[in-house]
Parts: sequence; C-alpha cells; structure tokens
Amino acid sequence: MELGKKIKAIRLAEEMSQPAFSQLIDISIHSLRGYEQETRALTEENLIKITSNQQLEKYAFWLMTGKVLPESGQICPDFSIQERCGIISKTQMAKRA
Repeated sequence: MELGKKIKAIRLAEEMSQPAFSQLIDISIHSLRGYEQETRALTEENLIKITSNQQLEKYAFWLMTGKVLPESGQICPDFSIQERCGIISKTQMAKRA
C-alpha cells in the first residue's frame, strides 16, 4: 500500500507545508518526511492521528482503501495531485476523465 504517497497527497490537497501538517496531526517532522519518502513505516498511533483529525477525516476511507464515498463525505485528493505524488499514472487519469 502507498500510504506515504497518500499522506503526501492529502497534505498537498490541504495546501499545507510539512511543518504545518506535522503540527496539525501532532507528529514529528522527521516522521512525516519518512512516511512521505516511504523510508519509515507508518505507526498505528500516527495513522489514527491522521484519520481522526477533524480536518483530515474526510480522506480516511480513501487512505485505507483507495476508494471514495462522496455521499458520506469521504473524498480523495484531486487526480492531478495523485498523479504528481505517483499514486496514479497519466494513463489512469485519462481513463477517469
């Protein structure tokens, strides 16, 4: 699973810097960078901090499953952000358009 890339996509969708995002979810900047670069495994505690944060909970279902439930307020970052983060390819973007 590409949790690190997804966390980065969420941060970019929220237009936040790494320091601001790490402060929002109360994790160290070092941990956040490691997650985004996929050099550090995401801890259960920090996953809960992300998915239960009031500003970020709208991404929880997508973060865990890759799916959205717009009728329940569960969304994903814009496809252009996902492509920029390496989550989806340009070919996949074209198919979704």
